[in-house]
Amino acid sequence: MKKVAIITGASSGLGRQFVIQTAKSHGFLDEIWVVARRADRLFELGVLVSNIVIRPIPLDLAKKDSAERIRNILAKEKPKVYVLVNCSGLGLAGKFDRQEEEMLDQMVKVNCLALTRITRAVLPYMPRKARIVQVASSAAFVPQPGFAVYAATKSYVLNLSLALRQELKKRGIIVTAVCPGPVKTEFFDTAYQKKEMKLYKKLAMSKPEKVVKKALRDVKRGRAVSVYGLSMKAVRVLCKLLPSGLIVRLIG
Repeated sequence: MKKVAIITGASSGLGRQFVIQTAKSHGFLDEIWVVARRADRLFELGVLVSNIVIRPIPLDLAKKDSAERIRNILAKEKPKVYVLVNCSGLGLAGKFDRQEEEMLDQMVKVNCLALTRITRAVLPYMPRKARIVQVASSAAFVPQPGFAVYAATKSYVLNLSLALRQELKKRGIIVTAVCPGPVKTEFFDTAYQKKEMKLYKKLAMSKPEKVVKKALRDVKRGRAVSVYGLSMKAVRVLCKLLPSGLIVRLIG
């Protein structure tokens, strides 16, 4: 029976790093299934990773049938999935009432619905000691004016992860939510294409390889939440201590 990892959002940014670093840290795997829209980027990963077979699965996760296609592959091959990383994400900064409704829908579909459906599809194939990594965001810690829907979707991811962690404890499956701050990836170039990023976010910008290295270390240790960097850890603490209304006014 094949031992596999499944990583969504694998074509760039954090997802790409999760593929590269998972291959190094999980040498016992037979395959890493990489999922994203851009097929050419997925096939490039086969060149970057030499010790494990990279299996590209080009899918648009905003489409409802994407999770069903993964479910069909799983049912046919019946692998053991030791690692699931849900890293696909979509965000766009801007005032809520000025954003296109289609883009708002896409954010909810990719960040919430696709993640939920894929997790549900993969779970029956996960053995004891398997790991689920849900990539949320530090935006999950507090409502964010100007990034309202994105922050709300990531709050969903964080809370779902914490709940699943408790539900799956008896099965021996560990769930970790990764909550990075701003990361130097294509995601932020796209998210802020029509809006200037606030200075504090620019100053807190991190490198994707460092965020993923910390995340995988926390996953190995079985931690519930992984937060990279002192500044984001401080933000998390402040969000717990201060009234959310005050924080919203400060960052708004």
